Amino acid sequence: MSIEAAKSAPESHRPSHRPGLAALTLGALGVVFGDIGTSPLYAIQTVFTADGHAVGTSPDEVYGVISLVFWAITLIVSVKYVTFILRADNGGEGGIMALTALVQKLSFKSARTKVILVALGIFGASLFYGDGMITPAISVLSAVEGLKVAAPGLSSLVVPATIAVLVLLFAIQRYGTTLVGNLFGPVMAVWFLILATAGGFEVANHPAIFQALSPLYGLRFIVDHGMIAFVALASVVLAVTGAEALYADMGHFGRSPIHRAWFFMVFPALTLNYLGQGSLILRSPSAVANPFFLMLPGWAQIPMVVLATIATVIASQAVISGAFSVTRQAVQLGFLPHLTIRHTSEHEVGQVYAPVINWGLFGAVVALVVGFGSSAALASAYGVAVTATFVLNTVLFLAVARNLMRKPIWLVALGAVVFLTTEIAFFAANLTKVVHGGWLPLLVAFTIFTILITWQRGRQIVTPNRTALEGPLRAFVDEVDAMDPPVHRVDGTAVFLNANIETTPLALRANVEHNHTLHKNVVILSVVVERVPTVPESERCAFDDLGHSDDGITHLTARFGFQDEPNIPQVLRLAAQHPDAGEIHGLRVDEVSYFLSRMTIIRTDTPGMRRWRKKLFLAISNNASSPVVYFGLPSDRCVIMGAQVSV
Repeated sequence: MSIEAAKSAPESHRPSHRPGLAALTLGALGVVFGDIGTSPLYAIQTVFTADGHAVGTSPDEVYGVISLVFWAITLIVSVKYVTFILRADNGGEGGIMALTALVQKLSFKSARTKVILVALGIFGASLFYGDGMITPAISVLSAVEGLKVAAPGLSSLVVPATIAVLVLLFAIQRYGTTLVGNLFGPVMAVWFLILATAGGFEVANHPAIFQALSPLYGLRFIVDHGMIAFVALASVVLAVTGAEALYADMGHFGRSPIHRAWFFMVFPALTLNYLGQGSLILRSPSAVANPFFLMLPGWAQIPMVVLATIATVIASQAVISGAFSVTRQAVQLGFLPHLTIRHTSEHEVGQVYAPVINWGLFGAVVALVVGFGSSAALASAYGVAVTATFVLNTVLFLAVARNLMRKPIWLVALGAVVFLTTEIAFFAANLTKVVHGGWLPLLVAFTIFTILITWQRGRQIVTPNRTALEGPLRAFVDEVDAMDPPVHRVDGTAVFLNANIETTPLALRANVEHNHTLHKNVVILSVVVERVPTVPESERCAFDDLGHSDDGITHLTARFGFQDEPNIPQVLRLAAQHPDAGEIHGLRVDEVSYFLSRMTIIRTDTPGMRRWRKKLFLAISNNASSPVVYFGLPSDRCVIMGAQVSV
């Protein structure tokens, strides 16, 4: 069952023509499982080749490592994400920002509890950007490194070839995932079949490796090898990188296709491949140099490098697209200013492109490839972000399970013990790698987190100051109606955008006070972003009676979900057909004039934020995209009027 928020979501929230279950399952293979599906390229190799704490190749050690990998995948992915967390959807959408939106709806005995949980959710979203930097770098680099096995003479080309692939990957983002989306599912289906086949052949040579599926081997490995086993957990967790994508991309495919794809193909294929790598290491200990590619016969290695590169591009695509989606949700929820975000599909609302995020990630990814030089070195920086996100997701989910899903306290406590004990152990192990690169995703996360909470806090200060300048809307309309001589009315329709439903748009006030004119039809439009992913068109528009409908002054509220595109001309077309449209019924949207208020924020010494945070808030504000672009307004029909507000 879904949570109450999903239960109450009307059917109109869902696409009217949803692809069949088989098509959705195939699509989920390509988008949802790309990241975790390419983990076999580097996870086992990293465990056995880590500098200073490499694990030996004795049977007990190999069985122990494979056991830990299998049970990490089972507990974190199969049990936590697929079985439980996928049930915690927000109107069908998933991801840590959607989970944070659910937490904001909860009631707690202490207000501080909610503040802390929301802050944890925002920090988890911030960690996602670190993941978005490292995943393309380590995935593509590990695939191209197959050249070292298949053609050692080309080893010097690994980094240049990786950068070339990344340039192409980020360059095509502007065209959207539709460009290659139809290929994702079939390619990844072939990928998982090859993973299973390669692992299966190797397992057939050493069937005893199936003993590693027993958790006793993993526990014995931890008990017998102490610190080495503890540090090895930091590499073992690389096998579950990408688990967050199962939840984040749920809105695109639904719970059932993800569930089926995981249990019927992905989980068995990964298990066989990891067992096969363990079997190979037992048979030939030198294979720890690259057990994934050395499982293959020589003739298959070059083709596998090509296929692995394609698979890692697909895996990277999912993470990059996720970063775009997280950015849009952060904007809609008020943690970032308006940024240029373009929709790349006429049919899929979730397909968006954020140029600033795209090229920022590209610069960071290339720097990581050049700076670290190999996937093994980069692995040290990877686990911290992944494991911290796991812990934060679990904490938020347990809060939602108890307070919104009304699960019994004993079940929530059991989940806390099982999941948090496992994930905190993985996180603690990765802290040992902070000085070797693990500091990087933490630095990125703290930077993004500071930006998000600074913007939110700045808005909390600026909004009351702006409200005071704007004044009450109803009082202003009464004042205009009582003017003697009356204000001059000109032909046409003017739309004044305003964030606050109760106050007067500054552009409207300035137009009356300085120009002494008013259009015959005036629409005061307020945009409200609800804490749900989508709002159906039937509930998009609401008219408010200002008591002066006969004077052609109308107030319109447009409601959007945080996954919706706030396109104002489309809203006006809907509003013109609304039964309460009144004077604007049948409005010709292409003849409307739009008036916007531009705020110039002035930094003062008033308390509320530290000086450096005020400077940061101003810098963010100055780099926000134009509301003309954000709201889809025609630039040749917009009038922008300025005002100053203090922070």
